[in-house]
Amino acid sequence: MPMHREGRVTLIARENEKPAMDWNPASPRRTSVAFIESVTALRYALNAAVTEVGLDIGRVIVDRTGGADDFLDLLTGLPAEFNGDVLLIRDDGTGVLSATARGGDRVLYALMAYDVRFYLEAHDLVAGRVVVELSA
Repeated sequence: MPMHREGRVTLIARENEKPAMDWNPASPRRTSVAFIESVTALRYALNAAVTEVGLDIGRVIVDRTGGADDFLDLLTGLPAEFNGDVLLIRDDGTGVLSATARGGDRVLYALMAYDVRFYLEAHDLVAGRVVVELSA
């Protein structure tokens, strides 16, 4: 029987060999961050966290690891109980966001690098802040 725990959790799959993102694991919000070394391990961790442990997973992030097939496998294997975001960050900083829409269906959004950064900053997941240059 799953047990419920307080606070949202963000699961992040990343490769230790890649340059580190300025992740903010000490976020003042009630969010915990857990790092996992592969997309495959992330998929198993997400299933166990949601269906067996009862953790409140707010979002899943694939940070410049795995390929498109790995990301699609992750999306198609999401537990039915999970309705959080799934964000893919590519090597060039662009990304794809899968979010739950009205009625429970998932939608995909293509994101530019500044959109990815905005998402990460809005959820207080990164420590630094960058200024986005706006053009007229």
